[in-house]
Amino acid sequence: MSEPAPQPTPSTPPQRPLWRRITRSTWFHLFAAFVVFGLVLNFVAKPYLVPSESMEETLQIGDRILVNRLAYIGGGPSNGDVIVFDADAAWDGERPAESNPIKAVLRWIGEVSGFGPSGPHTLVKRVIGTPGQTVECCDDDGAVLVDGVPLDEPYVFEDLPFRAGTSDCSTEPKARRCFGPVVVPADSYLMLGDHRSRSADSASMCRFEAATDDCWAWASRSSIVGKASAILWPIGRWGGID
Repeated sequence: MSEPAPQPTPSTPPQRPLWRRITRSTWFHLFAAFVVFGLVLNFVAKPYLVPSESMEETLQIGDRILVNRLAYIGGGPSNGDVIVFDADAAWDGERPAESNPIKAVLRWIGEVSGFGPSGPHTLVKRVIGTPGQTVECCDDDGAVLVDGVPLDEPYVFEDLPFRAGTSDCSTEPKARRCFGPVVVPADSYLMLGDHRSRSADSASMCRFEAATDDCWAWASRSSIVGKASAILWPIGRWGGID
């Protein structure tokens, strides 16, 4: 009697490479999505919360706006653009370092990943003067002049007082609206808020009789986060930013 034929031994399925097992995991997909989203926020577009009333009525406190980070590749802002930028100490003095270590770490993670603020003092204002332009205020009608041409500014809300012949740039004291003339330095921008009487802006410290030549606060080219392009929230205020 012949012996039964040997049964084939089940073969062990080949093990997938480690890199393939990692890249097919749910955790890897979540991590990759987080990285991609962070890169988009850092280099393409980023939401920003409007913190103050300085840009009313164009922007309201609590508006969440979309900042286009690609708007100025190969160039700089134009007159009238609304931009978000990181303000230096000239805007309102030296700011103390974050004393809470947890908040400091969270801020650092936010800045690196793109999910947090762009810097410790980020502002949104309107570009009034670009490099090389001469800006001053005011003409006989109280308008801001750029290279001698008065600006038409329908967006201005609650401007500083100016009364021709009573409180203007030739009276003593001068009207608080008055400043300049000043030539905007290279790679710098003169910024004003739309809510002029409630905005700490480039000329805030220069509207006094005793103001010195270093009273100006500028937005530097390197500090610009991007162009404020649209209002995302609240829903009732959806729309582009003029």
